[in-house]
Amino acid sequence: MFQDIQPRVFHNEYKINTVPIDDDFVIIFSEGKAILKNEREIPTVTDVENNFQMKRANLTYLFAINQRQFYLSVAKVVEQPNYHYENIRVFSTLSPEWLGFAGATACQLGLWYETHQYCGFCGHEMEHSQNERALDCPNCGRRIYPKISPAIIVGIINDDKILMTKYLSGYNRYALVAGFNEIGETLEDTVRREIHEEVGLSVHDIQYYDSQPWAFSSSLLVGFFAKLDKAIPITLELDELSEAKWFKREDIPNDDNGLRLTWNMIEAFRDNQVNF
Repeated sequence: MFQDIQPRVFHNEYKINTVPIDDDFVIIFSEGKAILKNEREIPTVTDVENNFQMKRANLTYLFAINQRQFYLSVAKVVEQPNYHYENIRVFSTLSPEWLGFAGATACQLGLWYETHQYCGFCGHEMEHSQNERALDCPNCGRRIYPKISPAIIVGIINDDKILMTKYLSGYNRYALVAGFNEIGETLEDTVRREIHEEVGLSVHDIQYYDSQPWAFSSSLLVGFFAKLDKAIPITLELDELSEAKWFKREDIPNDDNGLRLTWNMIEAFRDNQVNF
């Protein structure tokens, strides 16, 4: 899946006193876009110094993969020849894949830093914590941390069939029922609610499968499989979905590159790896 970058190792420990070196990577993030070099390359410290006159002392340390460090700037810059803002979705297809994962994760943090420059309580400018990844308000003393939104994905199983859906807009391939966890819910409650809301069905025997950090929606995706209670007609949620259809294993389309938890689950069902 997208986060599987082995043998490289993702080091997300927070460090305050790192020193950028020439070939460390820099994400210049603004309003859901990031500067890329030649449309497919993450710029280095040397690149941003030479092309955007950025000072190393103004870069925010994010994390490292092996020994390569990643830094952030949320300063809006003017595009330069061969350096242009690209939608962060480009990182889902970036090669090598470990750089795509790093770029997307950096943009997730970039969005958090960009949207929390001022205290939500008193309006004072926030400051970086000296000992953890957090922002502090020097005026009222409030501390905030990056927010991660839990969401579920569920494969609904009816004997030898799995229910697959398509969204009205956005991602245009088959997927599984999915949705965000809401206040006061367990993840299993979210599974039941989303299934009822999206396709009008009910399930039992909910079983955890796997999880995936998904930077593009600042989410932690949690995958489950569940058995259908009763084979009744589907009631489609028309403001969100365009289709919901049962597929036998042999009829499941080959429709994704396997980076998403959704399709990892679909392939597991196709290959008889789901124990029901």
